[in-house]
Amino acid sequence: MDAVNTYQVFDWLWTSGQLSEDDIVQLQKDGFTTIINLALPTSTNAIKGEGELVANLHMNYINIPVEWELPEVEQFELCAVLLSDLHERGHKVWLHCAMNMRVSAFVYLYRKLVLKQSEEEAVHPIKDIWTPNPLWREFIDEVVARYLVD
Repeated sequence: MDAVNTYQVFDWLWTSGQLSEDDIVQLQKDGFTTIINLALPTSTNAIKGEGELVANLHMNYINIPVEWELPEVEQFELCAVLLSDLHERGHKVWLHCAMNMRVSAFVYLYRKLVLKQSEEEAVHPIKDIWTPNPLWREFIDEVVARYLVD
């Protein structure tokens, strides 16, 4: 696997930084059905035509382009709904971004707020990847506050 910060979250969900073309081919061989990318197509390490490559391998490709300096609660909510639906339908999902920082924040929130897991469970894999900077800490707090209100 060429991708950095690769982690298995569940048997059906893995996360990482940017995938290589070889990684994508291997994921198809390993039975993954869906790749979700939270990075922008213009990210410095993005693969040109990633969506087409994935589609040509008969896998689903979903891009939710989360700007590093402007993550939006609605983007997390869309990702969370997709993850829940894909899991319910038996999909094997690979969720990635440029370095697994956006993704690890989204997965932390998904585990904590949607799956209602303990803090100890929810911090995998974010605690091994990074400590969110003030902007991302504010984003995480904003999402948590919205879920506490609902």
